[in-house]
Amino acid sequence: MTQFSADSSAECSGGPPVQSARRPGRTHCAACRRPQPACLCAWATPVAHEVEVLILQHPLEVDHPKGSARLLHLSLPRSRLVTGEVFADAALLAAPFASVGAVAGAPRHNLLLYPDMPQDQALGVPAPPAVPAGWLREPARLRLIVLDGTWRKSRKMLYLSPPLQALPRLSLQDPAASSYRIRKAHRPDQLSTLEATCAALAQLEGHAEKFQPLLAAFDGFVAQQLGYLPNRPGR
Repeated sequence: MTQFSADSSAECSGGPPVQSARRPGRTHCAACRRPQPACLCAWATPVAHEVEVLILQHPLEVDHPKGSARLLHLSLPRSRLVTGEVFADAALLAAPFASVGAVAGAPRHNLLLYPDMPQDQALGVPAPPAVPAGWLREPARLRLIVLDGTWRKSRKMLYLSPPLQALPRLSLQDPAASSYRIRKAHRPDQLSTLEATCAALAQLEGHAEKFQPLLAAFDGFVAQQLGYLPNRPGR
């Protein structure tokens, strides 16, 4: 979950079911890594996008049944998903992708999907640099860095990772209301990682309509998760 917004997994592909190391005998999908009865691969909706997306996922989100980052990654061909809490190596942010459509050797301009929070400066986080003029005119040369975690977790990831603090930031402009009804939000403008990333890509690429099928699939995923909740009075 995001305000707008050391297993290192790059692009995932489908494969045979695998046995979970955490719960012997329980079969997990090799692509989405969820238990077979709750596999979300049917909701994966590939989208042709220009901006690369690097998803930095907090470790506590990896096995969260209500997380949206894995579905997002499976749906974005030009994305990479890396798990960790501290990202102190700036080389990770610039490393080329091995994804479909990636151009070898093409430099990328990194943008962090994160609001500019002046109060963070009181914690020692420097003010982010301004987005250089001209970057937004070339979406094919952009890489969007997305933090996947609760608001508190994402703030800690930023605080512990100076290379992230040095990035220009992208804030969403008038995002639509969230349909992420399966996780608690503290403010109306809080979106899931998938919703926030789709909104950011639409803002950068100027084609909101092409992300609608993925958002519709996400609604189906949310409905599926709601169906798993116990239907008991008071819950």
